[in-house]
Amino acid sequence: MDRDPVLIDLALQGGGSHGAFAWGVLDRLLEEPWLKIAGISGTSAGAMNAAVLADGWTEGGAQGARAALEKYWRLVSRAAAFSPLQRSPLDRLMGRWSLDASPAYIAFDLMSRLVSPYNLNPLDLHPLRDILAASIDFERLARSPIKLFVTATKVRTGRGRIFRNAEITADVLLASACLPTMFRAIEIDGEAYWDGGFAGNPTITPLVRETDAHDSIIIQINPTERPEIPRSAADILNRLNEISFNSPLAKELRMIALLRQVVDPGGGEGARWAEMRAHRIKSDLLAEYGASSKLNAEWAFVDALRREGRRAAGEFLDRHGDDLGKRSTTDLDALLAEC
Repeated sequence: MDRDPVLIDLALQGGGSHGAFAWGVLDRLLEEPWLKIAGISGTSAGAMNAAVLADGWTEGGAQGARAALEKYWRLVSRAAAFSPLQRSPLDRLMGRWSLDASPAYIAFDLMSRLVSPYNLNPLDLHPLRDILAASIDFERLARSPIKLFVTATKVRTGRGRIFRNAEITADVLLASACLPTMFRAIEIDGEAYWDGGFAGNPTITPLVRETDAHDSIIIQINPTERPEIPRSAADILNRLNEISFNSPLAKELRMIALLRQVVDPGGGEGARWAEMRAHRIKSDLLAEYGASSKLNAEWAFVDALRREGRRAAGEFLDRHGDDLGKRSTTDLDALLAEC
């Protein structure tokens, strides 16, 4: 059935290999010719997905974007096959995707808490650097019709910086995904950067202010709620990380909700905030995987996450496809009641 085009923005959270869930969502959305992507904001794994999609789109439209995303994740999975961080025989026997019982993971996790990455990784090796070089033409990305906004956190000030198309390089993407206990800070123009999730995961404001779309779809990876209180050390740290990396998004959405209530919708800057329509795609299944599974990029796991992303996106389109271009499906005003 033919539909009038709807211009959308995408906001992609980070989360290691769980970013394959977002790949699945994107893969499904790209099958809909009536959805036109104006801009993408991404952090960490979300930044990788965003850059790969935009570059692939510039070369070959929606099909080019889908092919580029699959190539990228297959390269990630192939590289992971040579990593010492593998599931233990017990994890495999129990059908668990976590690395919690992996001797290499346990040793690495302990060392990362006690030893600086400047000592653990004296050669400053990064497994994604070559993969990004093989996956993205950064000169072509600079002229992509899709506006990109990649967030990284300045180590010196703790404030986020947003990089746009012409500024994006492999180092920018690595900076956006730089977990400080695992990797050295990435230096760009003399400034050191850590993971963008500390400042914006992802950053929504530039989507509202700098694109022509009024519908923003947030693809959320990190669970916002968990019914049980964590009791083990691993579960406590996992929940702390989830709260830390969800907090910037929650605060920004509350700020947007407040602006929508006080701005003048009659025109100018105020109209853009008043006209914003928010949507969210997520999956409860991701809450079942522990933090260590974010370092598991086995193809079977990556593909399972992709399929779950496609399922979640298909469900969203079935339930809310007709709402796109007309109304929000996420109540931002409800966030103000939580303050």
